[in-house]
Amino acid sequence: MRALTPPESTPPPNSRLVSLATLLHENPDSSIVVLPEGTTSNGRAILQFSPSLLGVPAKTKIFPVNLRYTPADITTPVPGAYLTFLWDLCHKPTHCIRVRIAEAIYNNSNAADIREKSTSDSIDGLSLRESPSSDTLVSESDAESVTIEERRVLDRVAEDLARLGRVRRVGLGVKEKIDFVKAWTKTRRPI
Repeated sequence: MRALTPPESTPPPNSRLVSLATLLHENPDSSIVVLPEGTTSNGRAILQFSPSLLGVPAKTKIFPVNLRYTPADITTPVPGAYLTFLWDLCHKPTHCIRVRIAEAIYNNSNAADIREKSTSDSIDGLSLRESPSSDTLVSESDAESVTIEERRVLDRVAEDLARLGRVRRVGLGVKEKIDFVKAWTKTRRPI
């Protein structure tokens, strides 16, 4: 049901937010699934990550997992096309899900370290920062609150997911998806 609701930049009222470190402490023998993009995706690109993965302790393994649905039209529905989505989902007797898992990654960043300053260029409110293997677009607020080491951890997970899914990374996040949904819904209304 959450996949059918519009994306939100803030949690619903009366939500109880819990950090990953707390979840891991309370459930030491459980696997915890995190959707680091913060919203559903159509499987064609890796969206910007929220910094939630940075709450994982250094000794905990992070396994990037890619799920590829076949046929591809059963992923996130386009706003306003819910009946088409349900028809595509239910009219075929079988659906296949290909699962690909990358090797473990560790959160080797330390939030208590002195924040490193890097040279960055500004492009339309986005900051272009260097990462170990590619350039990454992050929002200004993220650029101020995430260290270079923390960004490298997030970039490594995102690069592994992009490689596993054979898709590219884009500098779009939840806010841009909300704007897209508003624009899409506005153009679909009769005049």
